[in-house]
Amino acid sequence: MLAIAVGFLAARYLVVAGHDMLRAPVLLRENYRKVLVPTAGGLVVVAAVLVVEAGRSVLGAFHLGDPPGRNEARLLILFACFGFGLLGFADDLLGDASARGFAGHLGALVRGRLTTGALKVIGGAAIALVLAATPGFVSGKRLIADAVLIALAANLANLLDRAPGRTIKWAFVAYVPLAIVAGGGEVAIALAPVMGAALGVLGDDLRERIMLGDTGANVIGGALGLAVVLDIGRGSRNVILVVLVVLNVVAELVSFSRVIDAVPPLRAFDRLGRRRVSAGTVASTATDGAGTSTAADSPRAAGATEGH
Repeated sequence: MLAIAVGFLAARYLVVAGHDMLRAPVLLRENYRKVLVPTAGGLVVVAAVLVVEAGRSVLGAFHLGDPPGRNEARLLILFACFGFGLLGFADDLLGDASARGFAGHLGALVRGRLTTGALKVIGGAAIALVLAATPGFVSGKRLIADAVLIALAANLANLLDRAPGRTIKWAFVAYVPLAIVAGGGEVAIALAPVMGAALGVLGDDLRERIMLGDTGANVIGGALGLAVVLDIGRGSRNVILVVLVVLNVVAELVSFSRVIDAVPPLRAFDRLGRRRVSAGTVASTATDGAGTSTAADSPRAAGATEGH
């Protein structure tokens, strides 16, 4: 709880102190209401985790908390934040809608054109392999399975980021049982600042003052996936892996936004805390990875697509 609180406070300070930086023209994107909103708000999450880990290292060196280097999970989580954050940031700034979904991005790669989506797929897989291999020797099959789990968790969080606060809300739905299982162990302590920082930007995300962006969605999803690999038994990991595979495949065929809007409990949870939009607001359409047009009642950047 303390680590969550510190992560939250670090993120809140960075949001307030970095207001002018986040409003830099290069980061502004027009949402469906034609309002300019800073994207890549996930930079706040990454920076907050870095600040917390730096503070932990200093305190640990003075015998207040774990000595530096003792908790390997902290270093892995930090690497995951920087790695997935960098790939997401590149997509937030340089991405376009010319290719959609895994098939679209990989198809462009086969034709000799590297898209930011393909860069995320390849780079995310590489980061996941490094993370899955670091804890110690594992069989080749287990290494691949764990790496796929981490990469798909990061991608699923990105797929959910089509409405204000959606990714963070569902991340906490996944985090609560994980936190209960992890208890007060090293992995729980390592992951907590990430979730605290995500909570710190939730209000601004819901109120359309910041877009979490691929930068933040990839970081939150990747960190959760890594925590599962580090702290959950093999059998449960296999079940989670199957669920992630199914959800990522379904996202290529069906719009999550359509499903959420069609199910009242999911719709209520999705809209909880979001700002109300007048009935006269003209919504643009967003296209998901399957090429299906959906009403963009979710204030994301123009041209945002499911299935990256």
